[in-house]
Amino acid sequence: MASRTGTAHVVTTTRTYKGTVYRTHLLRRSYREDGKVKNETLGNLSHLPEPLIEIIRRSLQGETFVPLGQAFEVTGSLAHGHVHAVELAMQRLDFASLLGSKSSPERERVLAMVAARIVAPHTKLATTRWWHTTTLATDFGVADANEDDLYAAMDWLLARQDAIQKKLAARHLSAGGLVLYDLSSSYFEGTTCPLARLGHNRDGKKGLLQVNYGRLTDARGCPVAVSVHEGNVADSSTFLPEVQRLRESFGVGQLVMVGDRGMISSKAIDELRETQGIDWITALKSASIRTLVEQGQLQLGLFDERSLMEIASPEYPGERLVACRNPQLAALRAHKRQDLLAATEKNLQQIKDRVDAGRLKGADAIGLRVGKVVNQYKVAKHFELQISDASFSFTRRHEAIAAEAALDGIYIIRTSVEAARMEAAECVRNYKALANVERAFRSLKTMRAHILLCMLAYYVEWHMREAWRELMFADTDLAAKSTRDPVAPAQRSQQAQEKVVSRTVADGTPVHSFSTLMAELGSIVRNTCRTPGAGPEAPTFDIITTPNATQRHALDLIRQIHP
Repeated sequence: MASRTGTAHVVTTTRTYKGTVYRTHLLRRSYREDGKVKNETLGNLSHLPEPLIEIIRRSLQGETFVPLGQAFEVTGSLAHGHVHAVELAMQRLDFASLLGSKSSPERERVLAMVAARIVAPHTKLATTRWWHTTTLATDFGVADANEDDLYAAMDWLLARQDAIQKKLAARHLSAGGLVLYDLSSSYFEGTTCPLARLGHNRDGKKGLLQVNYGRLTDARGCPVAVSVHEGNVADSSTFLPEVQRLRESFGVGQLVMVGDRGMISSKAIDELRETQGIDWITALKSASIRTLVEQGQLQLGLFDERSLMEIASPEYPGERLVACRNPQLAALRAHKRQDLLAATEKNLQQIKDRVDAGRLKGADAIGLRVGKVVNQYKVAKHFELQISDASFSFTRRHEAIAAEAALDGIYIIRTSVEAARMEAAECVRNYKALANVERAFRSLKTMRAHILLCMLAYYVEWHMREAWRELMFADTDLAAKSTRDPVAPAQRSQQAQEKVVSRTVADGTPVHSFSTLMAELGSIVRNTCRTPGAGPEAPTFDIITTPNATQRHALDLIRQIHP
């Protein structure tokens, strides 16, 4: 009789009875006897869990299973997900080609610095140490780069600034479109910057040198170009050179420049009138608004019926003036004024008490103390002061206060754009879009090459933020912004308000800010593994954390970015 030895295997059968599906798993052995193949059932495995049955099946097929700790060991783990998201965004934006058409060590280092700036900004020395804790150093090919290499790469970047910005302008600026421009400053601690000067310090760092920098963006706030100026340069003096650069260097012959009331000066407007193809949107200063009221060209009573009206004035020939009144802003300014007046009166009363008690004498000494108090909150114009060698008194100038209060919440948009091209409400919305430039300024600091690097980092980050709107607190109903009341305070859409209240997005997962979403992605790590006990020369392999639902969604949205 032939041998009954054979091979074991698992046989699975499925049958349906009265709508119920039954699966049976049998352990069987096949063998040959008397020249015939026969099967023998060794046991019924149907009561076992499916994963265990699968292991038995694979084991019978020759696979060997060992405890996980004996199969391989993790020799290193690097944060990966946030770096991968930035790298994906750069690929979608074809960002490398913006810097240079050919690969070079300098270009790769700039790409790495831009990515590092988005993920975790540090000094150059700290960056070369930090990025080894992530996959950035290896994925961007800069594992051997040191601090000097990064500074050399920044010199390389600065030499290509014009070419880079021309490419960005070609991507994002179109003939007749809006261009937003604003100027800001950053204080500077050091003595080697040739542009550092003492000037109007917006950071409140009096006595420190600073540099000024301007930024051009499209109507959405997407950065296109940056310029760096001496720290004491006036805002308005930088405006016309930017217009010239747009026309001559970037080839944009027709455009609408949007700048604040300190940026687009009357002198600049006079020159723009002589320049074909350039329109502008700005706002009047408070003194000019007061003049219009005093001359009867702006009747405040009309605001009782509406919050926006278009007026004309012979002082502004060929221009449109769009007058707006925001009641909420008016109430806020009135409340703030009262607080400042009350705080000033309290301090003035303390000086009066000292004078009355004879502890402070002399008109000069009294005047010096009084001057500091009334100028602290810039309300000197609202007080009548009487000072002598032995007395001091003060009273509010109620008429002056009332005159200023009458203009609370009122602002006037001034533009050369014809009504056929842009209605009044749209003019107001476009002026308010300057807030998009202000948000961009928060990413800029110190030196020229570094400012350019920060702008490029914000360019990538801006597109990531736009792609992630539905996962963040940001409003996704962008189309509705064009129909909302342009004068009233900006309101979130109902969907955005629901996110704020519930702290969740539509699928019930937590809503994020940009930084927390990057941190969430940072929990995806790349583990380097090898066979345990095989020695340091043993080959290794990588295993990346499986993304959760939020992480997958975020990466999928990045893949949808369009330049």
